[in-house]
Amino acid sequence: MIHTLALSGLTVSRGERRLFDGLDLTLRAGEVLALTGANGAGKTSLLRAIAGLLRPDAGTVAFQDGDGNRLDERQARGRETHFLGHLDGLKGGRTAREELGFQCDWLGHTQYGVDHAVEAFGLKPLLDLEVRRLSAGQRRRLAMGRLVGSPRALWLLDEPMAPLDARWREAFAEQMQRHLDADGLIVAAVHDPLPLPTRSLDLGALK
Repeated sequence: MIHTLALSGLTVSRGERRLFDGLDLTLRAGEVLALTGANGAGKTSLLRAIAGLLRPDAGTVAFQDGDGNRLDERQARGRETHFLGHLDGLKGGRTAREELGFQCDWLGHTQYGVDHAVEAFGLKPLLDLEVRRLSAGQRRRLAMGRLVGSPRALWLLDEPMAPLDARWREAFAEQMQRHLDADGLIVAAVHDPLPLPTRSLDLGALK
């Protein structure tokens, strides 16, 4: 299980523009890091680099277990990491029940996890509706279901609360805190402050 995320000398560019250079960072179990900065500062790119979806120009992304042993990067990402981006990655033609079931089956889950996801994000009234009929906030709640339906150590979140109203922001804050209390880690790109204590990294200030 991922206990520590360690970035060393990480350098990322987009096209010809250097987003950040030589970033060193360590995040440990129970901690949440809020990535801030203007649009284009590199928040999403950093999340994608950690997730293995973008190759950095230089530097390393390493995962360690509780004893400080380095984990295999592919296995750590494949088994212990959730990435929730701007796009929810949901199939519009499936019902919410089918989509949640597919997502959690694909990622590995227990029935308790699926039941907890339905309860935590108020999904029961939505389960028989086609995903295409859901509002943006409902779709985001459905996408969030896989975070608790298939527990994994590291959550990588890109503006997770943007489409949510106050009620569901509070509900998601509760789930984030539960995750941290269970030795989870969270890295979240945000414009608005997260509703729980965080460390913060302003990527715009690194230039």
